Amino acid sequence: MTSFGEPLSSLEAMVRPALARIVAGGDGYAPDGDDYWGSGFFVAPGWLLTCAHVVGEGGAAVMRAGGPVGVSWQGGTTTGQVILAKPGHEALGRGRGSWKFPDIALVRVRDADDARCVWLSDRAPALHASVSLHGWSLETGDLSVRYGTGRISGVDGKALLLSGALPVGGLSGGPVLDRRSGAVIGMNKGRGENEGAAVPVTALRELFDSDGGDVLHTVIREHDLHHLRHFTDSPATAWTTAQADLHRSGAPGLDPELRVRLYGYFAELRPPTGPGPVVDLVAQVKAAVTGEDTPPLLVHDPRTWREGVGLLHGLRDRSGSRGNADVELDAVLLYAAHVARRAAGQDPRLLRAFAAWLTEQAERHAYWPVGEAIRTLLADLGGASRTAPAFAGTAAVPDAAAPSTRVDVLVRIGDVQYGDRYPWSVQLLYDGQVVTPVDGDDVGVPLGKLEESVRGPLAKALSLGDHDEHLAAVEVFLPRRLFDLPVDEWQLTPHGTGDDDSDALDEHAMPIGLRRTVVLRAQHRNTRPPSPEWRRRQKGVTRGPLTAVPLRAEAPADGHAPGVRREGALAVYGRLGGADDACVPVHCGPVGSGDGHEAMGRALLAGHSVAVWRRDAHRPDECAAFHAQAARLLELAGRADRLARQVRELRIRLSDPDTAETQGLKGRIALLLDPPDRPRHGTEPMQPPALAGPEL
Repeated sequence: MTSFGEPLSSLEAMVRPALARIVAGGDGYAPDGDDYWGSGFFVAPGWLLTCAHVVGEGGAAVMRAGGPVGVSWQGGTTTGQVILAKPGHEALGRGRGSWKFPDIALVRVRDADDARCVWLSDRAPALHASVSLHGWSLETGDLSVRYGTGRISGVDGKALLLSGALPVGGLSGGPVLDRRSGAVIGMNKGRGENEGAAVPVTALRELFDSDGGDVLHTVIREHDLHHLRHFTDSPATAWTTAQADLHRSGAPGLDPELRVRLYGYFAELRPPTGPGPVVDLVAQVKAAVTGEDTPPLLVHDPRTWREGVGLLHGLRDRSGSRGNADVELDAVLLYAAHVARRAAGQDPRLLRAFAAWLTEQAERHAYWPVGEAIRTLLADLGGASRTAPAFAGTAAVPDAAAPSTRVDVLVRIGDVQYGDRYPWSVQLLYDGQVVTPVDGDDVGVPLGKLEESVRGPLAKALSLGDHDEHLAAVEVFLPRRLFDLPVDEWQLTPHGTGDDDSDALDEHAMPIGLRRTVVLRAQHRNTRPPSPEWRRRQKGVTRGPLTAVPLRAEAPADGHAPGVRREGALAVYGRLGGADDACVPVHCGPVGSGDGHEAMGRALLAGHSVAVWRRDAHRPDECAAFHAQAARLLELAGRADRLARQVRELRIRLSDPDTAETQGLKGRIALLLDPPDRPRHGTEPMQPPALAGPEL
């Protein structure tokens, strides 16, 4: 139900000082509404959020050239500059429908360092949450502040759907507030006939991946320090105080005062290197506090330590002996202690203060086993050293040296559909057992666009998998016809977009197979239970030592001999089936078509889980050198679990022409490493919806 015209609550009234209107640069307040573009709101002193389509009203002069944006708010009138936007200038001139999600922009307003700022939520919004919408509009004919209340009625892709009070013209870019938690959870974007659309505040994560996106760490740091400073100096007018009133009235969750102080400490630490460290700590803490050792079913992409706290919201004690709010608080304090522990080596005075504060909170709030675990984690930072006990009836509390969850990335390419389209998916693999989806396309794209389509989701998945000293590996499931696809040469940034002088030092610009291990797996074989031959040969290559066997008899290790009779399909199967279990088929040529394709099919049927081949075009007289190279590779590896690393090192040497020539190295190396002891990924058919087809 809309509540326009009702008196503002104390919390809603706090939005007003942070609310801004965006106008043409230099036009001031624009009292008659001319050149008014939309709304915005301050999230940190001198930093404002709005919609990309709002600042897009300034055209190329603003979006491409960084021209001035007019900003008016309670504190005055000045100009700002667009620092980050998604979509960017490429959306100009294509109509309003081209401003796709996230439709978000960050504006630097240097003359607004004293602006009051909203409180940003640390987690994704909840369905059916009661919300209020804020902004400026010309709907009534006069430029005025507009607010109303409604609900989040659903989710459509990246959009939050709103019912009740809906965005109107001019409200775009204004904040959407969760009335229960007292936090900004989104931003007004637009409306349809019966529902509105908002951008969730978690869309900020997408800006981190933009050029210059690291500035967001500065913005979030200044946001949290701003709120801590206001709560300390002027608690009566602080957002934290208003949120505390809601908390006392029954809203669940972490106490706002404790949270603002915790985030103040987080703000002074170096930010995480990516989402991986945050997700890893959250998984450890959840397992310790609840006894549930299961990764999340949905993929999260946290970029700050504070978002880890949001991922711990809503935990429950399975035994029913403790309240949910108490369990959540225990988890947050334990998570914070792990973060402090990982920060060892940073400012010692800050860490001692943080450790002392956390220890005090553990004494006051935490369930005693959690308190003991916290003190143990913080012992070297200034806390008392004790031995961390196990939770009664749950998992043991992880200590500082507990191994992290290993997270790798699966890419799956399905069989061709609609004539030339290949469906694909990207997934995370936790500790080799639990699979979580990241993104995918069931309709698919032409073969030539696979790298472009998979690039973004793959980069996201790898950022989630990389943490501490672990660099996520990539396993690519392919139909046999695509076994020669050069996936190890794919890049996480488009070709030719980087600085030539810095590409060599940019991990996103280099081929993924040079930085991390990239192996192929047989898509069709992994949709069925493992055969006895497959299991037996995997034991052989796991034990070692690895030795080479030619994939085809007419292409032996000493090279192609003229006039040799072609080996038949059953002969290939019989010969490879009778080879030693630690033998690895080696082929000097592609296997996606022709005789190599036929022989690879027989090798898989015979149970081979490892194979090495050269997938690029070459002269026949190069094959003797390739087979010698492959034999040396297998000898150095010894066992299957060491082979991927040896292949990566070989790819690095092959990529340097001088090294390759000096060492006599040849070819583009492909590696099948396809063990049967992993979950059968993708047992569901990768088929598009019934009657669906590609967009025209």
